[in-house]
Order: sequence, then C-alpha cells, then structure tokens
Amino acid sequence: MSISHRFWKPLKKGMTWLFFIAVIVLLVIYARKVDWSEVLETIVNYNRTAVLASVVLVIVSYLTYGVYDLIGRASCGHKLAKRQVMLVSFICYAFNLTLSTWVGGVAMRYRLYSRLGLSSSTITRIFTLSIATNWLGYVLVSGIVFSAGMVKIPAGWFVGSATLRAIGIGLLLFVFVYLLLCAFSRRRRWSIKGHKLALPSLRMALVQFTVSSANWLVMGAIIWLLLMQKVDFPQVLGVLLISSIAGVIIHIPAGIGVLEAVFLALLRGEPVTHGAIIAALLAYRLLYFIAPLLLALVLYLWLESRAKSLREKNLSA
Repeated sequence: MSISHRFWKPLKKGMTWLFFIAVIVLLVIYARKVDWSEVLETIVNYNRTAVLASVVLVIVSYLTYGVYDLIGRASCGHKLAKRQVMLVSFICYAFNLTLSTWVGGVAMRYRLYSRLGLSSSTITRIFTLSIATNWLGYVLVSGIVFSAGMVKIPAGWFVGSATLRAIGIGLLLFVFVYLLLCAFSRRRRWSIKGHKLALPSLRMALVQFTVSSANWLVMGAIIWLLLMQKVDFPQVLGVLLISSIAGVIIHIPAGIGVLEAVFLALLRGEPVTHGAIIAALLAYRLLYFIAPLLLALVLYLWLESRAKSLREKNLSA
C-alpha cells in the first residue's frame, strides 16, 4: 500500500464523519426553528394540482431513468426485451434511491439481469453505463447552473458564489473535453487499476447528456412544484444538485437529513418558511422514494416468480 493511499483513506473517512456531524448540527438548529404545526397544515392543505403534476413528473423521471439501461442494451447488444430492461431499471432505481447504490444499483441489477440470462460482464457494462449517464447529465446541468450564477449562496456559507461559478466553469470544460475525445480520440479503451473503460461514440455521448440532463431537470421541477413555485426554479434545481453531491459524500441511504439540511440552509432568505420547505421535501420523499419503492417491491417479487420462464424464453430467442 502506497504512503499516499495509507494517509488518504483515513483522511477521507475523517472528512466524511465531519460532514455527517455538520449535517446533524444543521438539522438540530433548523428543526428548532421549524413550526411543525405549519408543516402538518401545509401537507394537509396541499394544492391537488401541484401534487398531481408532481406524480406525473415522477413517472416521467422513472421512465427517463429507464432509458439509461436501454442505452446499455444498445451498447452491449444483448437481446432482452425493452420492457424487461425498463422493469429491471425501475426496480433497481427505486431500491437504489432508498437503500444505496450497492443494494439497488449493483446487487439488485446483478440479481435480476443474471436471472434473466445476462452474463456478469454484460451486467457490469450496463451498470457502468448507467452510472456514467447519470453523472454526465449532472455535470452538464451543474456546469450551466453554477457557472451562470443561478444559485444564490447565503453569506457565510462554506462555498461562496465565486467558488461555485469556478466549479461550474470547470464542469463545463470537462464536458467540452469529453465530447472532443468522444468525437476525435483514436484510442477508445483504457485500463485503470484493472477496470476497463470504453469511450462511447459522440452520438451516444450526446444521448447520455440529453437523457440524464432531462432527468435532473424533472427532479428539480418536482420539488419546485411542491414548494408551490415560491422559489425560482434555477435556485431549487441548484440546491438539489448541491444536496445530491452532499448525499454521495456521506453515504446515507436516501440522503436522509442531508437533503433537508442543504435546502433549509440555501433557501434561507427566500419567500418560503422552514415549515413549507420541510413539508415539500416530505412530500417529495413520499412521491419519489417511498411510493415507487413499494411498487418496486411488488414488481420484484413478481419478476422473481417469472424469472425462470423469462430466462428460458430469452436464451431461446
């Protein structure tokens, strides 16, 4: 083990714990400021149109995410029916959001795809492409939102507006270089620490950016609707993007507490109360996390019961 790796691992773990503690402190501070009776009243009296529109967007988001695995299908050339791919993708995404990437994104994908007849190497490529697609869209949307200064950062926050803009410019530069490589690089494959990486075609890269960017925009729109459009959409989207990275850093399933802490901190000064923010995020969790997870559990059990016959049909096709 190298010296840099020996020091980096405990440093990374320490930073993760510090961030986790900071989130807990923020939650305690803001929870004391929340009028919980207002939260309950807001949820009970939610605008039905906003809720119905949010439900439609949740469906759109899950269908869009399913396209990630269809991109993997096109890249790998496997012959599973598109409806099977979309079903597996839905189940895995719902479990992924609530129970972490290792459970939903990795273990569940390997379980279901292997039961349907795909090899481990093919499943690995599908998973890798899905992860890449998700974060390519994140990089593009974040680059645009951050570099354009669409996110208002409260004074005294640990990342200032200028720093956020610089990050955004860096992300857009990455997108530009990545697309150039996809278009003109003669070398298409790399091996890094035993992991093989393949550079997609420019057309596939553009599809990945488009589909994933659309999904991130839809997720932002859901929260924006549940906040009753009292906060500008770019601000809501930017806060969601920041909270998503924070959730990845501290590895809490479903980002419980992280999403709330970041939104409460960054929407300070906006014409929306803490109670309304908490109510919107609770509704978001119910519509985007919990309801799909319950449906995914039923579909998972059904798919397990049909997996053997579907596998035989797939292998004989």
